[in-house]
Amino acid sequence: MHAVTVSIVIPAHNEAANLPTLLDEIEQALSHQAYEVVVVDDGSDDDTWPLLVTRAHRQDSLRPLRHRDSAGQSTALWQAARHARGEWLATLDGDGQNDPADIPALLEAAKAARVDLVGGHRVTRQDSALKRLSSRVANAVRARLLGDGSPDSGCGLKVIRRQAFLSLPYFDHMHRFLPALVAAQGGRCLSRPVNHRPRGAGRSHYGLGNRLWVGIIDLVGVRWLQRRSRLPVDCRGIDDALDPPRVGTTLGHGELAFATDTTVNKTGRQQPMPDALDVVLPRVVFGSTASSSSVTLNQAAAGPSQ
Repeated sequence: MHAVTVSIVIPAHNEAANLPTLLDEIEQALSHQAYEVVVVDDGSDDDTWPLLVTRAHRQDSLRPLRHRDSAGQSTALWQAARHARGEWLATLDGDGQNDPADIPALLEAAKAARVDLVGGHRVTRQDSALKRLSSRVANAVRARLLGDGSPDSGCGLKVIRRQAFLSLPYFDHMHRFLPALVAAQGGRCLSRPVNHRPRGAGRSHYGLGNRLWVGIIDLVGVRWLQRRSRLPVDCRGIDDALDPPRVGTTLGHGELAFATDTTVNKTGRQQPMPDALDVVLPRVVFGSTASSSSVTLNQAAAGPSQ
């Protein structure tokens, strides 16, 4: 089996009508890449899960996971990232509005610029007037308070190093602030224009109340995290090479350097996610067979039982 370069991670809640076309488009767009698709069914009550299980039997690259109860987009992305095997993650919304054809260009941009995240910028939005207005206001307020340099932090299409994502603090709605969070860890981010399409079927799960007001409240917490961060920091040992590794390059024994132009010696490894999260996050069901059983997150992190 070839090593996976990029894991396409998709949170999906009641997206049975949109997923078949989206998965077909991913197969076409990534035909020359070593990839996998990790879809997390976030407590859907339509045919999302049966569709994913059936499709996984004929599509080896598809790895479905399931939340018994809906836990939200950020938690679904976090779960997918934990189970992903690629060096890179490409995040997509499950409604089909993001175009998978943009993924290869974003991935190449990330590698060429040696950055940790490349975010999509939906230059021509295909949304309702209310949704565009709420996003415009939220983006303006966020940019003013966080200074993350991202013109469209809420775009669901991003390419990010998996280890960079897993080093971020977990909280609900974190997916809205990935550029700011990565930068607070000492990472580097870019934005690139991407295609945006009308929703294929169903309705949006976000409105004014859970998009604008909740987002503004979350800004306070993200700003607090920024002010408490002291990264990047130059930390060198006596045996470190003169030429420091670039952002996100692997050191010995799994240590990662995420600070810009920084070296990290073997005592400076990234800390794993706290065990306390295992208590608050939902149980998941592996989708490799139709008779999958639920597992705890500690078990899930180690992979399905033999």
